[in-house]
Amino acid sequence: MTPHAAAWAMLNEALAVYRDSPRATAFLRAQLARFGEPVRVAVAGAPGAGKSTVVNSLIGEEIAPVEGLVSYRDGPAPRAVVIAPPAPPQEVPIVRRDGRQRVDSGAWRSQQVERVLVDWPARSLRETSLLDTPGGASPELVFGEADAVVYLMRHMHDADLRFLQAGGDRPSVSTVVVLSRADEIGGGRIDALSSAKQIARRYRRDPQVQPLCQNVVAVAGLLAVAARTLRDAEFDAVAALAALPRTDLEEHLLSADRFVGHDFPVALAPQVRQGLLERFGIFGVRLTATLVRQGFDTRTKLVGQLVQRSGLGELRDAIGQNFTERHEVLKALSVWRALEFVLRAEPRQGARKLTADLERALASAHDLKELRLLAALQTGRTTLPGDLEAEAVRIVGGEGTDPVARLGMDFEPDERSLRLAVTDVLRRWQDQAVNPVLDTAQRAAAGVVVRSCEGMLTRLS
Repeated sequence: MTPHAAAWAMLNEALAVYRDSPRATAFLRAQLARFGEPVRVAVAGAPGAGKSTVVNSLIGEEIAPVEGLVSYRDGPAPRAVVIAPPAPPQEVPIVRRDGRQRVDSGAWRSQQVERVLVDWPARSLRETSLLDTPGGASPELVFGEADAVVYLMRHMHDADLRFLQAGGDRPSVSTVVVLSRADEIGGGRIDALSSAKQIARRYRRDPQVQPLCQNVVAVAGLLAVAARTLRDAEFDAVAALAALPRTDLEEHLLSADRFVGHDFPVALAPQVRQGLLERFGIFGVRLTATLVRQGFDTRTKLVGQLVQRSGLGELRDAIGQNFTERHEVLKALSVWRALEFVLRAEPRQGARKLTADLERALASAHDLKELRLLAALQTGRTTLPGDLEAEAVRIVGGEGTDPVARLGMDFEPDERSLRLAVTDVLRRWQDQAVNPVLDTAQRAAAGVVVRSCEGMLTRLS
């Protein structure tokens, strides 16, 4: 039985065991309703980390920050519902003002808003719903509400470590850490993003950080949002800047004050330059002008470069590989943690079998072992010689979880060919699992790969 199916069965068993407890039943029914939703990814971090900016870059729309916990999900049309107990939920309009979409909470601003549900038509929300968490949200709220977490920080501080450690063993398989405001890490220099990506690579190998996440990536959120929502007038303004010789423009790009000051060498109104500054930041203005000079001189070309350089593409890949592709096991893990909470809060004799089943599931779920090995290989905690490492990453699902992707085939095989290919790979990795040349950790990694191959054969049967 797959973890997803096992979690569904255990959740229904728990509803039967706790049918006489209104509080437990309400909690379990909420988990049951959540089970069928897309994977929930919370964007969390300290106040000012840039959570709303990263959420906007992932959605591809500028939506002004909203008070409380904001849930973004795919919908046929923009729609927002404010939940502010004890008042009943109330639908509120979404309006466009000052170039941004805004949830017009109106009279609700004077009340304590608990949650805002936003429906938004976006391809990125079809398989993943996003939670924009309030600044200072507790680990209990974040990890309780979400199936996976994108945790933002500028540098790893003790408070960040404590937050991730408070998630127990969940962050190791369901968290991606983001160095946000990556353009600021390098002091706004033109090579700032390269510096930030080097720092991210060092964090991946940091023994304090490694056990707490699947990956560490660097993202310039402001640049990513501007790229996803670049307007024609903004492109025209940047092109006008790029048309000027670099030496004539350089001194005006040393600071924000100089950029919006008088005696500017390009005929751009101060309010236009101020708008560019708010949307791109001074680093983004420098970068876009440089890219246009380098030949990315159409809106489409420029957008592609900005998305790539901002780190947004790497973040989307990390979410896809670690969360979306693994949505079934992450959903199962959320259910198992919810069941743990109920069993601790209301222990009873009739739940002994459920408790034993839960302990076995958490200890033996191969999908969780795959996620842990994938993180270990991608961050360098575990290494394998030669081509074995890249093959292991692929087989445990680093490039997709269907058998064709796991085997790296560039064609669609028939069942017999697929079975023969899996059998061949299985035998080679069985040899590696007992290879005396490898150390204990490497042989253990090979053992996980063997189990993945056996799982593929079982499914083919």
